[in-house]
Amino acid sequence: MSVPEPAGGEEVKQAKEVEDAEKYSFMATVTKAPKKQIQFADDMQEFTKFPTKTGRRSLSRSISQSSTDSYSSAASYTDSSDDEVSPREKQQTNSKGSSNFCVKNIKQAEFGRREIEIAEQDMSALISLRKRAQGEKPLAGAKIVGCTHITAQTAVLIETLCALGAQCRWSACNIYSTQNEVAAALAEAGVAVFAWKGESEDDFWWCIDRCVNIDGWQANMILDDGGDLTHWVYKKYPNVFKKIRGIVEESVTGVHRLYQLSKAGKLCVPAMNVNDSVTKQKFDNLYCCRESILDGLKRTTDVMFGGKQVVVCGYGEVGKGCCAALKALGAIVYVTEIDPICALQACMDGFRVVKLSEVIRQVDVVITCTGNKNVVTREHLDRMKNSCIVCNMGHSNTEIDVTSLRTPELTWERVRSQVDHIIWPDGKRVVLLAEGRLLNLSCSTVPTFVLSITATTQALALIELYNAPEGRYKQDVYLLPKKMDEYVASLHLPSFDAHLTELTDDQAKYLGLNKNGPFKPNYYRY
Repeated sequence: MSVPEPAGGEEVKQAKEVEDAEKYSFMATVTKAPKKQIQFADDMQEFTKFPTKTGRRSLSRSISQSSTDSYSSAASYTDSSDDEVSPREKQQTNSKGSSNFCVKNIKQAEFGRREIEIAEQDMSALISLRKRAQGEKPLAGAKIVGCTHITAQTAVLIETLCALGAQCRWSACNIYSTQNEVAAALAEAGVAVFAWKGESEDDFWWCIDRCVNIDGWQANMILDDGGDLTHWVYKKYPNVFKKIRGIVEESVTGVHRLYQLSKAGKLCVPAMNVNDSVTKQKFDNLYCCRESILDGLKRTTDVMFGGKQVVVCGYGEVGKGCCAALKALGAIVYVTEIDPICALQACMDGFRVVKLSEVIRQVDVVITCTGNKNVVTREHLDRMKNSCIVCNMGHSNTEIDVTSLRTPELTWERVRSQVDHIIWPDGKRVVLLAEGRLLNLSCSTVPTFVLSITATTQALALIELYNAPEGRYKQDVYLLPKKMDEYVASLHLPSFDAHLTELTDDQAKYLGLNKNGPFKPNYYRY
């Protein structure tokens, strides 16, 4: 039985057909339109053509576009119009009339102050330490020269040290990680800071020297990240080095250098190894990298990790964090290791331990985090597949042999800030991030809360070394006291509304512990 159409049904049907035809007419236009090849104007500057200004520019800067681009993933408010003008050639003064600094643009100070204030909200433990000790001024008389990443989070540390009585002069430990607006805010606040994003190699050492070599001011404490500042003072200013009261070092690279000096009998001051403190290893190295590795890769390459094959070189705390994050997003993760204990840990965590040469042809991403040199060599790079992404999560830029890529047969093409395509003669491309330097702080940002833990540890280490009675610390490298590690952790527990269980007198006696800690022996591995 057929259902009769309503009156006027034919007219409605015709009207709908006309409407549909008009609605989708653009599709017909698109499908019928001739295909056109997208053309790039010949007279426009090509990506592969970059300024070749001589002078202070290093080789890396003449081959690839200046990293002073401020449109980096780590937000920066820099005006790119004066990118070609070196801060060393500018005459700048802050609102107080001081010119004892060198930053990209002092006018960015207001933006930087906002960044610092935002960071303070998630660094409550460091702010708490500042308030508790501000009246005592435990760093009164301390003249601290520092070389760290200059970000909003480290700015909170620097201003805390100043509030505790210290005088500070600061440079950057990485030529790509400085937030220009934060450096400007520090300069406006009166801190002698010499740093900007995109320094050349010459600029890098010049900035360090400006912090150390100044009439009427001599450093008596060093806070270093990577060992470059310590190395510079040791080599160039031995008389200053001998008068240093203490060195605080936070990176595996810098700690390795300190142990070398100590072994050779050339370390004439006590040093604190913050890198191997529990609060640094387990939080900054592990949890921070677990989140920031994905942030850095996503911002620079927009890569999807599901199903990708990734090899992580090194299964220390940084490697563990990277592997956990990548595995959680569905990547197939391989691990390379020299240490059988770390290798066994990787196996038990479900990762296949291989030699890099065994998987180099098939992997989509290569990540180094060993603290070593030449982990990825030119031979490895030659064998990589097209579009393989190569990056480094270690402190130093020595892990990937980038120098071997500076050859005439290879073409460097800057496709976006901190992203270079290295093109082989056959057309193969390898995607190199941050020119082999630290990925997360060069190309993105890191979690503020984790940096609060590290910064608090650094501040306490400086206070301890500066105030220690003569003879407590000899000319050697020391680990942070366990009690201090526990104190740093306790300062951060209120952020989670965490409540510790207290031992009874009987329980403390049974375990042979003080009720207030330390709760673990120095040899305990967390």
